[in-house]
Amino acid sequence: MDFDLGHGVNISHWLSQSDRRGDERRAWFSQADVERFAVCGIDHLRFPVDEVQLWDEHGVRESEAFELLEQGLGWCEQAGLRTVVDLHIVRAHYFNAEYNPLFVEPAEQDKFCALWADLSRALAHWPVDRVAYELLNEPNAPRDDDWNELAARALAEVRAHEPERVVAIDCNHVADPRFFPQLRVPADENLILTFHFYDPLLFTHYRAHWSGVKAYEGPIDYPGELVSQKNWDALPESVRFAARNERVFAPADIERVLAPALALAKETGLPLWCGEFGALGTTPEPARERWYRDLLSALERHEIAWTIWDYKGDFGIIDAEGRPTLVHDILAAYVRR
Repeated sequence: MDFDLGHGVNISHWLSQSDRRGDERRAWFSQADVERFAVCGIDHLRFPVDEVQLWDEHGVRESEAFELLEQGLGWCEQAGLRTVVDLHIVRAHYFNAEYNPLFVEPAEQDKFCALWADLSRALAHWPVDRVAYELLNEPNAPRDDDWNELAARALAEVRAHEPERVVAIDCNHVADPRFFPQLRVPADENLILTFHFYDPLLFTHYRAHWSGVKAYEGPIDYPGELVSQKNWDALPESVRFAARNERVFAPADIERVLAPALALAKETGLPLWCGEFGALGTTPEPARERWYRDLLSALERHEIAWTIWDYKGDFGIIDAEGRPTLVHDILAAYVRR
């Protein structure tokens, strides 16, 4: 497999999780952005794409969105960057939803596989050493085999058109590396095992309005005690559960969370890729810097490729005015070493 990844960035809120259309969508991501990444040492981009942007409700391609995707892939090829096209959200599956028809209704599974057949046909002309696919962002199936079986079906659709295309597969339970033991990996040498790292959630998603830990607004820190015992005991059980019962978190816990993914990679001989990670700007700056440095050190130590979430969003490496953030400076130090 000639598709090595190193350090990358997610181009979020462009063809995914956005109501921008027309000129506003075109302006969100440009060739100048790609060139800037290449100059600073980024070697790949992850392009999250949503069904609602690429296809209408009847599965007909939205020509402008496909044009933008092709244009973005072309910019990356010109700049020497690899890309991963990630099917981020489909109409029948959203990683934060309580109910996902994708894993319940056979017709939705057929539709999902048809989307991959069509996307594969559309992008098959790109060199296999420049563009890869990711089957589904953060699958959240009620049973692990619901995802294992659907992933195998979708992969088969891709293989019907592209036997050598590199494909990334997330584990179930929103790509949490703790659940890699439940991932049934297809017998295919052109695969990447991918996971996301947002631990400890109480810290990385501090005051996030969409998160199960949003109720906590008191002091927060890292590493060690994230919150005091008193504040922890005062939290509702639902919040502590959403926080994975992690009141204390340190570098040794990063290793603990990574261990199952490392074990499966060793067993299968497949590469690992941390497709998303980040901590919100709502976290205290010194603690946030310590968290990024500890995680990046662990990923580097284990030779795990990574793609930060994200470019211009709530976790962004630049702010709304285009100015570099603290995260930008931390990443630059790692990329340029």
